[in-house]
Amino acid sequence: MKHWRHIFIISLFLICCSAILLRVGYLNVNEKEFLQSQGDARSIRSKVIPAYRGVIYDRYGEPLAVSSPVFSVWTDPSEKTLVNTDISELARILDLEETSLIKKLRNNSSKEFLWLRRRLPWSTADKIRDLDLDGLYFRSEYKRYYPAGEVASHVVGMTNIDGKGLEGVELIFDHILRGTSGKKIVLQNERGEIIKDLDYLSSPQFGQDLHLSLDLRLQFVAYRELKAAVEANQALSGSLVMLDAETGEILALVNQPSYNPNELQTDYIFGLKNRAVTDTYEPGSTIKPFTIMAALESAEYSAASQIDTAPGFFKVGGKLIEDPVDRGTLSLGEVLKVSSQVGIAKVALALDEDAVYQVLVRAGIDEYIGAGLPGEAQSLIDNSQLSNPIVRATLAYGYGLAISPLQLAQAYLTLASEGLRVPVNVVRQDSPAEERRVFEKTTSSQVVRMMETVTDDTGTAPKARVSGYRVAGKTGTARKVGADGYDDERHVAIFAGMAPASSPKVVLVVVINEPQGLSRGGGEVAAPVFGRVMARSLRLLGVEPDAPGRSA
Repeated sequence: MKHWRHIFIISLFLICCSAILLRVGYLNVNEKEFLQSQGDARSIRSKVIPAYRGVIYDRYGEPLAVSSPVFSVWTDPSEKTLVNTDISELARILDLEETSLIKKLRNNSSKEFLWLRRRLPWSTADKIRDLDLDGLYFRSEYKRYYPAGEVASHVVGMTNIDGKGLEGVELIFDHILRGTSGKKIVLQNERGEIIKDLDYLSSPQFGQDLHLSLDLRLQFVAYRELKAAVEANQALSGSLVMLDAETGEILALVNQPSYNPNELQTDYIFGLKNRAVTDTYEPGSTIKPFTIMAALESAEYSAASQIDTAPGFFKVGGKLIEDPVDRGTLSLGEVLKVSSQVGIAKVALALDEDAVYQVLVRAGIDEYIGAGLPGEAQSLIDNSQLSNPIVRATLAYGYGLAISPLQLAQAYLTLASEGLRVPVNVVRQDSPAEERRVFEKTTSSQVVRMMETVTDDTGTAPKARVSGYRVAGKTGTARKVGADGYDDERHVAIFAGMAPASSPKVVLVVVINEPQGLSRGGGEVAAPVFGRVMARSLRLLGVEPDAPGRSA
C-alpha cells in the first residue's frame, strides 16, 4: 500500500511538471509578445534628463544664482504599498507630520503619482533609500541657490519649485537661462531604481549663463547703508539705484524691505516688490536742475542771472508758492543751491509754456527704460495743461509728475554724461552702448557745476559730500498725496547726484519713503546715505580723487 502511494505522488508531481512545461511552452509561443510588452511596461521607462539652468554672475564673475543637484521623492498612492510603520519613519526623515502624511496619502489614494517631498539633498535621499521601502521612487532635479541672498534678490529674483523664473532677471531672461530637458530610455527594477540606460532619445540643452552689470561689492555696500537708514529713520521703505555714468550699466540696485530667496518667510511678500523699478513718486526738487537746464537753453538766463524772491512768497492764481524765509535776490545758481521754490517758479513762468516739459522728455522722463527688470513703471507726466501757470510752476519744482527711482537715475545720467542719452541696462555690456545727444555739452556741464554748490556748507546737502571728491547733486523732499490732498506728515526724502563732478563715473539716487524720525528732508535723511555709499564705491572702483584736500 505504501509502495503505491509513492508511485501516485511521483506520478502526480510529473503530471504537474508536464503541465507547467506545456503552459510555459504555450505562453512562449503564443503569448510571447504580450508577456514581453507587459514586462517592458513594468521595467522599461522613459526618463526626463533635467537641463542645468544657466548660472547668473555679477560683472566680475561672482555667482549670484547657481543650480545644485537634488532629489525629489514620490509614490503611487493607488498601490497602497506603504503601511503605518513605514510612514512613521518616512515622515521623520522628510521632516513632516506623520498625521499630515497619512492624510495626504489617503486623500490622494486614487492617484498614481504624488510628490512626497521636493528638492531633497543627497544625504536625505540616501537615508530614505536605506529604509528599503516598496512604493517609493526618486527623481533627479536641480535646486536654485542664491549666494548673495537678500542683498541682490530684487535684481536676480527667484524661480519656483519647478525651476521657472518668477521674479527679477530669473523671470525676464528665463528663456535664456532655463535650457531644454532631454529624454532617455532606462531599465529599472521594481523599486523604480535605474539599472541600466538603454537609449538616449535626446540630450539636454543646458541653459546659457548670464553676466549682469551688478558689482556685488557695491551692491553689498548699498544694501547695508540703505537698510541702516530705513531702520534709523523708521521709514516705510527705501530704494537706491547706482549707475555707471559712462556705460549706463546698473552697478547696484537695492530696496528695503527685502527678502531672502533661499529661505522665504511667511511675510516675504511685503519685501518682494522691486520698488526702485515699480514704485513712482513725485520727485520734488530733484527736478530743479532740469528747470535750470531749460532756462540756460532759452539764452535768457545765465548762472549769474538775478531773480527776486522777496518777500519769500508769491501767488500764482489761487496757489501760494513760498520759501521758508525771505531770501531776497538770488542768482540762478543760488536758486538751485538753496532750493528756492519762489525763484524756480518765477524762472519757469518766464519761459515758453513747454520749455521745462520738453527738457524732461529729452531726459527720458516719459519713456520706458527697458533695463531688463520686470514690472517697470511708466512715468506719469502730462503736457495737456501747460497753459495753466500753476501747472508750469509746480512742474518746475517736481510736482504734477510721478517717476520711479530708476527713471530719476536715468534722467541724471544725461547730466553726468554731458548731455548724452545712454541706455540703462542690468546686463553687462561688452561693447559701447548707442548714445544720442539730447543736451548741449557746455550747458550740461554748467548745470553740473551749479549742482556742486548744493553740497556746500550753505547748500541743502552738505551731508552728501565725500572726502577728496567733488560731488554734484540735488535734494528733494516731496509731500505725499493723502485722502484730503497733500499730507504735511508724509514725505519722500530724495537725493540724486553724481561724482566725481569733474568727470562723473557714478550716478546715485537714494529714496527714503515716509521717514518717521525727527528729520524728514532729503538733505538730512537721503543725502547722508548718498555720501556714505558714494565714498565707499569710488574707492572700491579705484576712481582717482579730483579734490584731494577736500573734507566731507
